[in-house]
Amino acid sequence: MSLRVAVQMDPIQSIDITGDTSFALALEAQARGHTLFYYEPDRLALVGGRARARMNSLAVKDMRGAHFELGPDKTYWLNEMDVILLRQDPPFDMNYITTTHFLETVRNQTVVVNDPVSVRNAPEKIFVTQFPDLMPETLITRDRAEIEAFRCVHGDIILKPVYGNGGAGIFRVRADDENFGALLDMFSQTSREQIIAQKYMPAVRAGDKRVILVEGEAVGALNRIPADGDARSNVHVGGRPEAIALDARDHEIAAKIGPVLREMGIIFAGIDVIGGLLTEINVTSPTCIREIEAFGGPNIASLIWDAIERRSVNLRGR
Repeated sequence: MSLRVAVQMDPIQSIDITGDTSFALALEAQARGHTLFYYEPDRLALVGGRARARMNSLAVKDMRGAHFELGPDKTYWLNEMDVILLRQDPPFDMNYITTTHFLETVRNQTVVVNDPVSVRNAPEKIFVTQFPDLMPETLITRDRAEIEAFRCVHGDIILKPVYGNGGAGIFRVRADDENFGALLDMFSQTSREQIIAQKYMPAVRAGDKRVILVEGEAVGALNRIPADGDARSNVHVGGRPEAIALDARDHEIAAKIGPVLREMGIIFAGIDVIGGLLTEINVTSPTCIREIEAFGGPNIASLIWDAIERRSVNLRGR
């Protein structure tokens, strides 16, 4: 099977190939003989109800400083592609949401990973609340009185924006922290977003575990240890990645959320687990598969492409 694969992503020239999941997926697709195309989200257009994009043919090489070659620009209708990888990074803002509407126009003709309707309807920090029995105590609101009451009950809490990403805007507020009021003022004045208040989990010092799910099954994991003096575990803000195995709790969580993900067309998801509790379900542009493989884990890109190819066969057979 040879597929025409378009990758919708951020500028390819600026990625760090050692840890870029989109690049890993492109490498695997190329190795399987699929034809690659590349475009950035700003190249999308909706014309007469049909979506198209100005694309470049793409060749990739696992070589730092010479990792890609692009062909000349050419405009294609999105339904000319067999597969579209929705891979631009958040923020999950109105621009991001608009691209999902464009991609929705071809979801019954082209395999879009992940399904754009489900991506739009499943913001990582809200979607996870469908599984409250798996989560730490969590509140989402803009009501100051609600947040103050939550803090009175739990004392040591985390505050973060509901559509934040990459560790931005995450604050730990202890019971005696006098910055609490100022932080609420900052959130309310700088954004119209809801605020998440979550009970602080000391277990984060042992790591924030990223578990990768393919078709709802847990297939690999990476632990991320926060730097000293920082509550955030994200690698690009100082968290230290380390190898870790999947455990019974990871599989238990996957067994509960996996059927929902499969039904929604979420082929590839990344969940965050702290102390056995689920904090996020990432479906927009999950990461960490190259790091997992570098620590001796499976080739998750191959597992993802196995799933994509199966879905493509099923779609063609309709």
